[in-house]
Amino acid sequence: MSIRSSRRLRRWRLLPFLCVLFACSRDGEEAPPTALSASSGQVQPASGGVVSRHAAARFADQASFGATPALVAEIQAKGFERWIDDQFALPVSSIDTSPIARYDSQIAAESTRGYAYATNALYVSLLGAPDQLRRRVSWSLSQFVVTAMNKIEPYGALTWSNLLQRQAFGNYGALLRAATVSPAMGWYLDNLSNRPTSEECPWCAPNENYARELLQLFAIGVVELNIDGTLRRDAAGKPVETYTQKDVEELARALTGWSVNGNFDRTDFRRYDGELVPDTWGAAHDRKAKTVMGTGFAPNTEAAQELDAVIRLLMAHQNIAPFVSLRLIQHLVTSDPSPAYLARVATVFRDNGQGAAGDLRAVVKAILLDPEARRGDQIGADGVGFGKMREPVLWYTGLLRGLGCTAPPRWNNGADSGLAAPAQRPFDPPSVFSFYMPTDRAPGSNLLAPEQRLLNAEELSWRLNNTIAEGVLRAGTGCDASTFGRAYAASPTAFVELVNQRYFRGAMPPVLRQNLIELAPTTWGNTPDQKAISLLQFALATPYYGVIR
Repeated sequence: MSIRSSRRLRRWRLLPFLCVLFACSRDGEEAPPTALSASSGQVQPASGGVVSRHAAARFADQASFGATPALVAEIQAKGFERWIDDQFALPVSSIDTSPIARYDSQIAAESTRGYAYATNALYVSLLGAPDQLRRRVSWSLSQFVVTAMNKIEPYGALTWSNLLQRQAFGNYGALLRAATVSPAMGWYLDNLSNRPTSEECPWCAPNENYARELLQLFAIGVVELNIDGTLRRDAAGKPVETYTQKDVEELARALTGWSVNGNFDRTDFRRYDGELVPDTWGAAHDRKAKTVMGTGFAPNTEAAQELDAVIRLLMAHQNIAPFVSLRLIQHLVTSDPSPAYLARVATVFRDNGQGAAGDLRAVVKAILLDPEARRGDQIGADGVGFGKMREPVLWYTGLLRGLGCTAPPRWNNGADSGLAAPAQRPFDPPSVFSFYMPTDRAPGSNLLAPEQRLLNAEELSWRLNNTIAEGVLRAGTGCDASTFGRAYAASPTAFVELVNQRYFRGAMPPVLRQNLIELAPTTWGNTPDQKAISLLQFALATPYYGVIR
């Protein structure tokens, strides 16, 4: 690499950090909202119902794992709402777990094979599943209703992924119940070891781990919220706490008494299949009266019925609508939605128009069709601070889907190793708090920007690593690097225009266009294809692509 291009590389690595500090706004003006339908309150496409290519590509960034020419054309042809409805109607895609159903995880080679299979299978699904909207929503849910591969093994992580796929377009209360009786969650947050102290088991004690996270992270949070997500405060101006330690203890008692259905040795990961069942041992469930957040639970209630009562309590809580709605908006559209946007979506969460709360189809549609979400469909009309950092997984899948890849690149041509975004390994967050907190803010500002926490030196260096370019060119990925190589060989201008249309919605900023043209002659690579992918990585490492606006 020349001194000139090396200097540019160092400069470009700073751009994503500048993006965080300045919210990547194009200007200081707030654009007026797009016209609304009088009947629905949702955005109607401009130009007599025609969706522009820019708008369709932008919508694809919010509703899939990356725009492709075919997806953009489909959204243009169908329009936003019909495309969403067609996605709702698609069969649920799932990942085959059988290849890793049995192995000895204490043997390094077998453990490595299990992790490699799960990671590659997850990326194949993210890249190519036809139900892209469901996949994107289930991925979003996985980041705040959390389990992790590092504790429940690759097989458990895939069963959790499949569970979220089945629940993504259902009811949020049903999802919470399914999560509670999931063996993956039972192992991950220890509810399988949750037993009351009793005469039959004086050494037993309730395990509060799942009860606490159910309240804090999955359902209602620690402070009371208004419908627009603002804090509720007491007479002294202090935020009102949602629950107490005593409530956690009482809830843990209500959640006692669940077991895995069947007997499995440690090498048989099918123990993660199906649902937990009430333990047949009578002392496994606490049948005494309980009170959780002011609601009484009658004595002598069985575990399944008590769980139903817990879910009803959570779904009736005022917090759950803004709490869940904020997280889904952040993962799909923008990290820092306005209170009005959040209130509109949370209102739909509370009532889908037919008297039902927690209808995720209605919530997802409300998020994607909201005027705040669609305002930026007109180039330059998005507001200051709008959008979300392209988290590592979305950056990587966006790169690969734009190249037509059907599988992730590998380190070599072997079967066991695949490239994965190092700062965000799918379904393997470092803790129950996931990869970042939804309340994380951009450094030195009040702007919510949770994903920026992952944009560290390792991640930014990886985005520019030659290993990606080399992997894309290997057989077995389905990637079409040759189209970009031919454009590069034709001229820098032809290459830049292809990248502009494929990745920048036809709206690449002039400064980036000029930088790419100047860098083209000195970029790394021995062939036009290598040079093209390397230069593409430079383009996508900038904040112009690094933020979904």
